[in-house]
Parts: sequence; C-alpha cells; structure tokens
Amino acid sequence: MTARRPCPPAPGPLEDYAARFDDLFFSLAQRRGFREYLTGLLAPRERNKTITCLAGAEPVAGAGMPGVQRLQFFLSESPWEAEQINDRRLELLREEPATAPHDGGVIVIDDSGDRKDGTATAHVGRQWLGRLGKTDNGIVTVTTVWTDGRVYYPLHATPCTPAHHFARGRSDPAFRTKPQLSAALAARGEAAGFGCRAVVADCAYSVSDTWYLALREAGLAYVVALKPHRGTCAPADQPHTPIEAAHALAWHDAEHPGDWTPVERHFRDGHTETWWAADAHLSGYGPDSPCRLVVATTDPATLPPKATWYLATNLPHPHAPHATTGPHPSADLTEIVRLYGLRPWIEQSYKQIKDELGWADFQVRSDRAIRRHQTLVNCAFSFCWDQWFTPSGPLDPIAPDPCPDDRPERGTKQTPPTPTALLAQGTTFSPRMAHPRHHPQSMVASLDGHGPARRAAGPDPRGHQRTGH
Repeated sequence: MTARRPCPPAPGPLEDYAARFDDLFFSLAQRRGFREYLTGLLAPRERNKTITCLAGAEPVAGAGMPGVQRLQFFLSESPWEAEQINDRRLELLREEPATAPHDGGVIVIDDSGDRKDGTATAHVGRQWLGRLGKTDNGIVTVTTVWTDGRVYYPLHATPCTPAHHFARGRSDPAFRTKPQLSAALAARGEAAGFGCRAVVADCAYSVSDTWYLALREAGLAYVVALKPHRGTCAPADQPHTPIEAAHALAWHDAEHPGDWTPVERHFRDGHTETWWAADAHLSGYGPDSPCRLVVATTDPATLPPKATWYLATNLPHPHAPHATTGPHPSADLTEIVRLYGLRPWIEQSYKQIKDELGWADFQVRSDRAIRRHQTLVNCAFSFCWDQWFTPSGPLDPIAPDPCPDDRPERGTKQTPPTPTALLAQGTTFSPRMAHPRHHPQSMVASLDGHGPARRAAGPDPRGHQRTGH
C-alpha cells in the first residue's frame, strides 16, 4: 500500500488538532484544505471571513487566485463528509476530561438567522431573523449547545428550509418546522453521548405540541419558557395564563414569602443574586402533575417582565406522587432555576462563532457547502477549547511582537497576513485570537473575555473534583 504523502503542517498547535481528522480525508488536497480553512477562520482579519479572506487574497480581484479556488473546491466539490468530521470533533470533546459531558449539564436549543441576498442559495427565504429582530431574506439554522455553566460548545446544526422550497409547501412530507428540527437534534446529541439533566429552550419552542412529543419519545426531560400571556382553557374563576397563575401565588414580603421560596443564583463573575421561585397552578400544570409550571423572578410583588421566567418542565416535584417512579429524577426549585439559567450560554457561543469565526460569512449556494462551512466553524470553536485545556509551553523568543508600539494609524493601508504564515498574532485588538507559539490559553480568554465560567459548588456528577465558586 502506498504511503500517504506528507501534508504541509498547520501553524502552531493547530497541526496537532487537525492531524486527528486526517483519516477522514482521502487525499492530500483535502487534508491541506482542512488545515488552510481552519487557519483562515482562526487568523486575524479586518473584514468578513469569505473564502478570499480565508486565503489571504483581495476580495473580488483575488477570487481567481489558486489558493482561493483550492478552498472553494474543498468546500463545495471535494468528496468528504461533514457529518464524519463533526462526529470526530464530538468524540474529541468527549475524550477530554475537562470538556467531557455529564448528567449535570443541559442541551440548549435555539435558532439563529442571518441575512442573505437572492433566492438561489439553499434554505434562503423571507423568514424571522432573530439577530436582526425582523423578517427578512436570509438563512435560519437550528443549533444545539451542551453546557454546564463552565464549558459550552456546539453539538449539531441544521439549516431550516422555508416551506416554499418544497413542492407541497408546509404539507410536504419532507418539510420540518424549527421545533421538529430542534427536538431531533436534541435527541441526536443525547444519543451521541452528551447526556444532560434537561433540554432547555426559550418560549419559541413551547408552543409546539410536536416538540414536547418528540422529546418525550426520546426520553428527554425539558425546561422551556412559556409566554406569560399565552392562554389556556380553564374555569372562569381560575387563572388562564402563566402570569395570572403567578399573581395568584401568595406573597407579602421577604420575611413572609407565602408560596415563594428564595433561590440563590450564581454567576460566572462570582456574584450571586437572590431570586424567588414557586410552583404555580394552571390548567394542566401543577406540582403533582406530569408537567409543572415554575415561576422564577427577582420580585414576586411586581413580576418585572425582564427578570421573570415562566417555565414548563416535566422534571417531577420532589414530593409528587410519581417522583420516584417517573422516568426522570425529581428537581427542586433551585435546580429548575439553575437549569434554565444555563440557556444564555448558547447566545454566548453565537457571539463567538459569528463575530469571530465567520459563521455567516460563507459565499456558497449549495446545501452541502453551507453545512460543511458550519461544521468547520464548529471545529475551529472546539479547537479553542482544546488549547485552553492544553498545558502551556514556553514562549518562543523569536515570535513577532503581537502588539508592537508602532501600530499604524487608522486608515493606513495594510497588507493582511497570509493565513498559512501564522494562526494569529497575540491577543489582537480586533479579531481576538492568540499567537500559536504563545500561551494558548489567551486564545479562548480573549474570545470569551473571562475564560471558562465557574459553576456553583455542589456534588460532582462525574465523581471527581471540579472547579466551583
């Protein structure tokens, strides 16, 4: 059997990470393309990370350069499987003790939209784009993230195809709504070995009966937000909405809380806040019912809209009749609030994969190329965690100064560095990545601003010591 030709190495520690995927590529060109694409995603740039940018070429004028065409072919035409790459990425996360999943974490689901022009690109259509806060022409992708409040990383992603792309519209058998796609991704994450305490989602998913059914069939618990004014059938003298059920709870003051229980929330910067939580009664919901309505707020008297959660969960109350016989362990109010409090970590991951790693900067049209780009962005994100937990090595004395004192004035024309020359130069003032020969922890620290968060102290689900507050 002919030995494989050696591949030009990726810069710095990226080579060790990229080499773990080599057996999934059939040719030298694919292995080289994988390294060059990740290098371009991680390298500092002053413009959108299109393929010309990743190759270090000028926009438009440089589109015909060999390096650009090589990356274009790698992304669009080369025969490799994005799902295999993503599976290997998740395997590496599971094998690393610091990022390995455990049953105390959650799978967060959400969707994110990005504007795209035209109609020829797969999955493009007029739809709600949450990032813009309006309906516009673009692509919406449903994603899942695993987190325990200390580490967080994407699991799977799938674009949501608008109904007009199907011959029979919404009635077409192949059409899937965002709740249907998200439930399937959550089940897929759990099946891939990323166990969780619950699946967490915002109120956009609580309106779908198929979402609840799919999670139930997958054997997954959930904590999902409800819209405060969404009505339900009930007798005239009983609450009809979650907010009415919350107002029906007894409260006088902190010394006489009535139906409310104080809950201490821990935040990543070390500070704590006292919230108040209670099990409310609403038609179909109750502490003794299969589905509970939990209200959590900073002020039970006024229920401030921006600091009040109305949560539905199938985690049983500790004193419910089915607490010991149900499919899921019971959870008290503190646990329910903790689980939903992990949901914002998916928003944090969006900031990094979009603002730093170029999630929406692709300029390809096919479904396969779009999914490949998203997979490669997730690989770049996971590489940052891989380096964060890698012991630091000695500094390279000949490495260029990442922040020279003679930085040119704004507006001065500069030639961007070639991606294959360096992964990133120090903690830069704009693209926030670290020089590969320097301390690798600065890579994620600058992306995140504070490094990995520390979760509240408590029993360790995996049986070994973990960092706490």
